[in-house]
Amino acid sequence: MAARTSARKKSAKKGRSKRGSGKYWVASVTSDSTHPPKGLFTKDAAAIALALASKRISPKGPVSGLSMLTYFITRGGRGLSATRRAELEKAKDLLSQRVKRDREKRDA
Repeated sequence: MAARTSARKKSAKKGRSKRGSGKYWVASVTSDSTHPPKGLFTKDAAAIALALASKRISPKGPVSGLSMLTYFITRGGRGLSATRRAELEKAKDLLSQRVKRDREKRDA
């Protein structure tokens, strides 16, 4: 009977330690391909979308900027306030519309 209890405790501890360790996939990303200006993600949605769509910040175009924004939101996680997250999601929507518009122009 004691063997069962200790096996259960080990599996329970194993599950908790993985979750409670604070290690998430975004913490292991080491890509350093672009450098958005300092403080960009604290601006309003339109300014963020415009900057991330520019060739200076996103040389590969708005799709690259959209990836950066999504990564930033994911990396921020629970640390982002509700208002900041809403503003970033709004910027993401604006950038997505831009990408869609660009694709439609290209395909036409």
